[in-house]
Amino acid sequence: MSIAPPYVRFQGVQKSYDGEQLVVKNLDLDIKRGEFLTLLGPSGSGKTTSLMMLAGFETPTQGEILLAGKPLHTVAPHERGIGMVFQNYALFPHMTVAGNLAFPLRVRRMSAVDIELKVKRALDMVQLAHLAQRYPAQLSGGQQQRIALARALVFEPSLVLMDEPLGALDKQLREQMQLEIRRLHRQLGLTVVFVTHDQAEALTLSDRVAVFNDGVIQQIDTPKALYEHPRNSFVAHFIGENNALPGTVIAVSSAECRVRLNNGCEVGARPATNLLAGDPTSLSIRPERIELDRPSPNSLPGRIEELIYLGDHVRVRLNVAGHQEFTAKVPIADMKDSWMTGQTVPVGWLSHDASALDPLLLH
Repeated sequence: MSIAPPYVRFQGVQKSYDGEQLVVKNLDLDIKRGEFLTLLGPSGSGKTTSLMMLAGFETPTQGEILLAGKPLHTVAPHERGIGMVFQNYALFPHMTVAGNLAFPLRVRRMSAVDIELKVKRALDMVQLAHLAQRYPAQLSGGQQQRIALARALVFEPSLVLMDEPLGALDKQLREQMQLEIRRLHRQLGLTVVFVTHDQAEALTLSDRVAVFNDGVIQQIDTPKALYEHPRNSFVAHFIGENNALPGTVIAVSSAECRVRLNNGCEVGARPATNLLAGDPTSLSIRPERIELDRPSPNSLPGRIEELIYLGDHVRVRLNVAGHQEFTAKVPIADMKDSWMTGQTVPVGWLSHDASALDPLLLH
């Protein structure tokens, strides 16, 4: 059975704006047809530059980008057949909603009958057909973003690029638009490349997430794999909340390693990198995996510094092994009424819920 070639391929792509410092470094990336891939990372990490090179608004300093097996370096942006959604909507203020959607179709010299049909279909997809004759200034932010999305889809592209498209919306609207984008992706079978610095958004929307830092993909994986099995300390800290405890590896097997923390306690963890006995490490443990005041294979004392009630769980801040910002998320059903600030309780976790990572990759 033959494996389908990637729909988008970055081969050895580099980008420098000044001829000296590389913003994107030797990027090799394959994107499957129909995939929703998110480029996630902090500002300046290279994610937006990579998207802009794919769109044709930036030119690689080195390397090649292919779409459906064809090099893009000689193809103008408007000839690539790519839909684009920006954070600031980029709607034409002097055109109605219908006029905005018709514009990319007129550029492609479609007939008036086809334009009318496609505009209606696109507005129906985002459930805003009743606003066809309004102008952008007469729309809410959420409605404008839906129209921008419809305009990107109106000419039926197979690839859609989205650059922080929900950044200007409030929390409730963002969540609504996330569901809308995910629905349209599945319904239309689109290939989507989505840029964001919002980790929750990336985990919610994506089939895979590429975590960028300093112009390099640190890890590319499914949302679950990124969260549960980070490959280095940068990914562990950038994706979700994380507790970090420095220590030294004292023994390693295929399934578990023993780590001596800086306070002398020995605990178990899953070796996530090629660590050897004697190597420094940083333990990564998610707050919801911490067990308080109950028997555990890995246990050390922690002093409660703060208890915060959050409805379905209690957030407990502790001082553990000299770290005062160690956090546990405890379901309400597991909370003990006897807990109070200043009290010392056993803090533990299952070995496979902690990752022993290379501390040199912690930024």
